Amino acid sequence: MTCGPILCVIPARGGSKGLPGKNIRPLAGLPLLAHSIRCARMCPEVERLIVSTDSETVAAVAREHGAEVPFIRPAELATDTAPMQGVLQHALREMERLDRRRYGALLLLDPTSPGRLPGDIAKAVQLLDADPAADGVVGVSRPGFNPYWHCMVEKNGYMSPLIPGADRFVRRQDLPAVFRINASLYLWRRDFLLRLEGSWMNGRNVMLEIPEVRAIHIDDREEFERADLMIREGLVRLPWLERA
Repeated sequence: MTCGPILCVIPARGGSKGLPGKNIRPLAGLPLLAHSIRCARMCPEVERLIVSTDSETVAAVAREHGAEVPFIRPAELATDTAPMQGVLQHALREMERLDRRRYGALLLLDPTSPGRLPGDIAKAVQLLDADPAADGVVGVSRPGFNPYWHCMVEKNGYMSPLIPGADRFVRRQDLPAVFRINASLYLWRRDFLLRLEGSWMNGRNVMLEIPEVRAIHIDDREEFERADLMIREGLVRLPWLERA
């Protein structure tokens, strides 16, 4: 791999306002966190796999399912308002200090997005390797409803297009292709991540399209139960469950 050794970081706080304890809550027979761990463990591209958490309880579950937890995340990086880039920069610096080596890239797997597959990660690495000018690769999917047909309400109480000029599109087939960031995976080069101060969207990021059916993102109980049903009914097939 030309991007160099990859450090995979799974951030999993102990607290959650939307669904308390969701990162260790059972989803289709495994703690939610364990799905991302098992996915990463099936990827030969991943050199090192760690979980960044502020919770000893979460750390114990992570270790039970095969991840390392070399440090406990500082409290100031475990609040609802702490930016993810700070969490990742801390993890990368700590691991380079502990391992006495430089990593080439960091792979972020959000535990609340359990539908990505090892093949998605392999494709992300291929995309980054193929484009030396790219800063990273980000998982996206096509939304179920195109935002060019979304609207908002003006002060006068009447509707208007959310996107200026969208009213010129009459047929669905003529709408521009759009994508949503689905949080399934992010793969960034080391140097880009360490110098990042604002939004990562200002970088040169390549899209990796993941089917919308697998672009699961869990914030609350309803989304958790929907994801559990989709996996149990086979609408989303996860290879680490089939091996069990």
